[in-house]
Amino acid sequence: MTIVIFGGGRGFEDVTNGGVVLLAERPFHQPAEEKSAEGLRLALFSGNYNYTRDGSNQALNRLSAYLISHGAEVRVYSPTTDTPAFEPAGELVSAPSIAIPGRGEYRLALGLNRALRADLADFRPTAVHLSAPDLLGNQAGKWGRKMGLPVVASLHTRFETYLSYYGLDWLRPTAERYLDRFYRGCDRVLAPNAPIAELLREQGLGERVRVWGRGVDRDRFSPARRDLDWRRSMGVDDNEIVVAFLGRLVMEKGLDVLCETLVRLRGQPIRPLIIGEGPARAFVEERLPEAILTGHLDGAALGRAVSSADILFNPSLTEAFGNASLEGMAAGLAVVCPRAPSTSALIADGQDGVLAASADAQTYAAAIQSLISEPLRRVRLGRAARRTSARYDWNAICGEVLDVYRELGVTADRRARSAA
Repeated sequence: MTIVIFGGGRGFEDVTNGGVVLLAERPFHQPAEEKSAEGLRLALFSGNYNYTRDGSNQALNRLSAYLISHGAEVRVYSPTTDTPAFEPAGELVSAPSIAIPGRGEYRLALGLNRALRADLADFRPTAVHLSAPDLLGNQAGKWGRKMGLPVVASLHTRFETYLSYYGLDWLRPTAERYLDRFYRGCDRVLAPNAPIAELLREQGLGERVRVWGRGVDRDRFSPARRDLDWRRSMGVDDNEIVVAFLGRLVMEKGLDVLCETLVRLRGQPIRPLIIGEGPARAFVEERLPEAILTGHLDGAALGRAVSSADILFNPSLTEAFGNASLEGMAAGLAVVCPRAPSTSALIADGQDGVLAASADAQTYAAAIQSLISEPLRRVRLGRAARRTSARYDWNAICGEVLDVYRELGVTADRRARSAA
């Protein structure tokens, strides 16, 4: 039996498929309060603003576009390539960089050189925003403090958790000390959710911590985008349950436990759908030859693929927010994740998703198996997840960041006088 969630119509419609009656919700957005960003000249520093698409830079570009549309000027300093993944929001200034050894798709900024300092002096920002604790971000923070500017940092990735995936656990204490110094040097630190904000406060950052969540495009990721013809064209039988993974194919996304879990479920009527691209693609292909690998998708194609699945499985423990999980929720999928700060802020276990008690393949497989054997529960969780996603409106969320800048007294006459 295949259970299908459709969208559209007025409010809710009854849809029957395979003997199961479902309610389909029409997408909607909550209106955001209109605010003005006039007088704000923001110097935004990023390790990857648009050369490779990821959840972090999607949030940064959303923020820049919001600020510009509300009267701000935004100049971004980031490594660039000749083949960017998408057009940037705001004015992008290329920062000198080198390819990261072993991860050539990412680049490492080499710091704030003389040319960038001269550009900053010409731009005369009223605030500095750091989105990565790299060399560029570190030196930009020092520059901002020297110029008497408010410095805001946003946390997008739990970099310290990456080390275990590369056999570098011994470096974690050093990394944590560095991150602590980096964030203590900022006037405000934007955490992606309340649990991580509380953790940062307990670690000594106190009242400088604020929450900047993430939004989701509920039109792109929607039950209305579910497409049975597309599923069939990808080789999915109508009686198969599609278990999707969405994200970069890199080991720190939990690909080892992803593959082990899905191997344990062989013999069940499932079809793995791997949405994304990355250097670990061969790792997945070797272990899951039955899986459908779409490669990189964007726009409507991405929304259709995610919305055409039945379950979203996101085993990553390195997420600061969990953009992929939220996109699955907006699409009306039953989402299975580890019980971690990022996922606990998004999902109420058993109400609008499943939080596994432990992050191992056996526990995950049991959780997914229960959703396979209980289709009504799977649909109920997906419908509840869709409703929960309505809380995550991009305009309202970006407006909260503008409130932080205002809180720091950012005005048109508070500008850097000259570069160091």
